[in-house]
Amino acid sequence: MTIIWINGTFGAGKTTTAGKLVGLTEGTRLFDPEHVGYMLRANLSDQEFTDFQQLPPWRTLVPVVMDEIGRLTGDHLIAVQTVLVESYWRELEEGLRTRGYDIVHVLLDADPETLHTRIDADPDGHDIRPWRHNHVPAYQSARPWLLPAADLVIDTTKHPAQSAAEQIRDHVANQL
Repeated sequence: MTIIWINGTFGAGKTTTAGKLVGLTEGTRLFDPEHVGYMLRANLSDQEFTDFQQLPPWRTLVPVVMDEIGRLTGDHLIAVQTVLVESYWRELEEGLRTRGYDIVHVLLDADPETLHTRIDADPDGHDIRPWRHNHVPAYQSARPWLLPAADLVIDTTKHPAQSAAEQIRDHVANQL
């Protein structure tokens, strides 16, 4: 089975692209790694962390939960999650590979101006817009390792979600 991990920062189009990709690709389902983080946050409220990705159990449990869902359903999984710390990505990747998954790491990239415009235009999350805006420089800092670590990079400044989803579908079809 295959894991398609769609990475990129807020405003890059991850969620929209993933939704379109599921519609284009039979035998796939969305997986949201944040739900593992929500569970950990609820159960580790006595621990200090600012992002659940900082918790080693998150990086351990995401591949475990993905494996369980993949085995139960037989579906390929499409994960939508920003991962900007290289060592975290390597842990997730290793956890999935040791379970026998092929991983297609997709990076949706856009210029900072486009990202900020999209963040402001998002009708949801008015209260977390500043937090999302603050992640754009972190994303820019991570690009030097993200670009070569990705199997496919799509500039969503130039390619809307439908086009990005089609490119991912075609890339995955050529890989398998």
